[in-house]
Amino acid sequence: MALTRDQKLDIIKKFAREKGDTGSPEVQVALLTAQIESLAAHLKDHNKDTHSRRGLLSMVAKRRRLLAYLSKHDRERFEKLRADLSIK
Repeated sequence: MALTRDQKLDIIKKFAREKGDTGSPEVQVALLTAQIESLAAHLKDHNKDTHSRRGLLSMVAKRRRLLAYLSKHDRERFEKLRADLSIK
């Protein structure tokens, strides 16, 4: 269910804007997307797990806020990230 350290490092390496970047919106959205996909798969098997469902909704809302911020401040980065992650 949770991402491993290696998976997180791969995502950070792929979406970082420069060496050592872990806090940019791109990295945060990419990490949240991976966690959301993992949790969605968990919820398909455990559909009555309401605590995890609440966490999933919280992550989706946070990702949405980060995407809105990025869209407002730098449209090109937003479009590139959306295409890379296949987000609607």
